[in-house]
Amino acid sequence: MPAYPHGLNKLVRTNLYRDIGASLVVFLVALPLCIGIALASGVPAELGVITGIVGGLLVGALPGSSFQVSGPAAGLTVLVYEAVTEHGAETLGVIVLTAGVLQILLGAARLGRWFQAISLAVVQGMLAGIGLLLIAGQAYALADRKPAGTATENLLGLPGLVADVARSGAGLTAAGLGVLTIALIVLWAKAPRPLRTLPGPLVAVVAVSVLAVVAGADAQRLEVGTLTAAIRPPEPDELGRLLDPAVFGTVLAFALIASAESLFSAAAVDRMHSGPRTRYNAELVAQGVGNSVCGLLGALPMTAVIVRSAANVHAGARTKLSRVLHGGWLLAFALFLPGVLELIPVAVLAGVLIHSGWKLLSPQQVAWLWRQDRGEALVMAVTTAAIVATNLLEGVLIGMVAAVVKCAWDVSHLKVSEERRDDRIELRLAGNATFLRLPRIVEILDALPATQRVELDLSGLRHLDHACLSAVESWAEQRRTMSLGEVRIQLPPVDSRSVPEREYA
Repeated sequence: MPAYPHGLNKLVRTNLYRDIGASLVVFLVALPLCIGIALASGVPAELGVITGIVGGLLVGALPGSSFQVSGPAAGLTVLVYEAVTEHGAETLGVIVLTAGVLQILLGAARLGRWFQAISLAVVQGMLAGIGLLLIAGQAYALADRKPAGTATENLLGLPGLVADVARSGAGLTAAGLGVLTIALIVLWAKAPRPLRTLPGPLVAVVAVSVLAVVAGADAQRLEVGTLTAAIRPPEPDELGRLLDPAVFGTVLAFALIASAESLFSAAAVDRMHSGPRTRYNAELVAQGVGNSVCGLLGALPMTAVIVRSAANVHAGARTKLSRVLHGGWLLAFALFLPGVLELIPVAVLAGVLIHSGWKLLSPQQVAWLWRQDRGEALVMAVTTAAIVATNLLEGVLIGMVAAVVKCAWDVSHLKVSEERRDDRIELRLAGNATFLRLPRIVEILDALPATQRVELDLSGLRHLDHACLSAVESWAEQRRTMSLGEVRIQLPPVDSRSVPEREYA
């Protein structure tokens, strides 16, 4: 270690020790997730480990965020599975590579902050939809069965799966291992604080895998090859697949959803520490570089992952070194201890992913949103249902349309109160008088008696657009021309109107 002043030397040593400790914790969290996400995505387990290594060694060293950790994410599992099923595993590298290049371009164009403009209800609906699909798909792996097919078929086939497993000894054994894994993860969260320094998913995977080996349980095990054998760079002729609109649509979905998930994660992680804030455009470029390299290796796409990032912060990380080292531990484990992974039952990893899916679904968050704003909860429900009924990209687009419709409704909300006195009618409008509410305003005005004086109070309006003001003036002028009841109008403040001030008698 270089000779620094004593105080600085001590700080460097403290930071180094904390970063090493944090990197080990993140490694232990990341390992089972990298493998489980790869299997759920329909690709070999080692491809998930490769993505984790790239996320640590490469993206961990790039500028952007100091503490969030990148790797394969449960949020992209459904999309990757659909891409592999529809376009073939050989096309995955091209898709991920192109998505990474697109992310680099978005970051270079300084569009990183724009991803924060997506409605929170749409994001929560997206995560809930992914969680629901993850649970439905992994329920079959929990019982050593193949999924029924589409997301809807998986959900509708769950009762039949339960009945089938109940009649199968091997299925019951696998399901028992998976359920025990979920129970251990849940109970570990309630363990004393010193014990919780070990990640719950890791403890559950190790404990249940050891139990399965000792008991000689009849359950499917992982099949893990070498990293070098798993690497498959895209062939030049595969680039032509990008001309297929379906493939290019998948590229857009990968790029946009991976970018949004990474930058949402960055915002959440920044609230967990007092260190340097995330530079969003630089982080978007870093994610693009990581995905470009993963595409060249034929591996899974990556995002910044909130679970690993939170573990990194809570474990006391001080610098970027912790996330770089976690990639080094993944590489060392894959090179020197690959045989250990083959002792893990597939049902155990399915249990880990079902627990992750439940956290993404987050029923407590749904209930809270319903209590706070039922309109937002409806947008979330529409997004989730659309994702289940169609696919991830179309579901998110439908959710965004629903959010825009809700926003238009809120912006055009108009409250009308009428009070009738002996000599006049007092009509008050409050809220937003926009062209969307013009038919209602005209209907209310035309329904007023022609013989009584009208006092129209518009001072409670937050916004009065040109179309509505013109309609009100035309109505008042018509009453005067026809010598009907007197009209008196109180206009809102000038800054509430989309037209310049003018005198109105």
